[in-house]
Amino acid sequence: MSEAGSTGRPGADGVKARIERMRDRLLHLSKTLPLEQRLRDGLSQGTLSALAAVVAYLPTQALGLREGFWGAITALAVAQAELGAARSTGRDQLAGATIGGGIGVATVLTIGAGLPGYVLAVVISVLACWCVNIASASRLAAITATIILLVPHTGTPQHMLLSRVGEVGWGALVALGLVWLRERVTRR
Repeated sequence: MSEAGSTGRPGADGVKARIERMRDRLLHLSKTLPLEQRLRDGLSQGTLSALAAVVAYLPTQALGLREGFWGAITALAVAQAELGAARSTGRDQLAGATIGGGIGVATVLTIGAGLPGYVLAVVISVLACWCVNIASASRLAAITATIILLVPHTGTPQHMLLSRVGEVGWGALVALGLVWLRERVTRR
């Protein structure tokens, strides 16, 4: 049977291939921009990224949170040149932190924080993201499970989960707000 299948529409593999070709073409086009334009765009993106990171980080310090850097890291990951991309990345960050954190805590409480539990938590975190159709969040889920199971902490695993999801959510929200604001201002 052809790539189009019985419906006459391209199959999933065909769509993925076309998206990949479009992504490659866009990357090629962005590399042909004049140096002056790349400098302007890079400075704008760098400024937005730094602002998002600082705005996400400072309140955590005022509140006495020890690991506010997670909000800053998330803001850096989410701050994109375009709101749609930022929204998608923000969703992935929050979903990955929530899924991986929840599975990490469940693993610590049922199996323990040893190596077998860690491996199981990573596999289940990635699998869960794929099952709920957000495979793009699977890396973040695995990373958060890793943090819950391997990074030494003083509080309970549940507290670590709530802190991590809160910090990631805050960082994503700050970055999305700033990207949205930049788009509104530049449209005028």
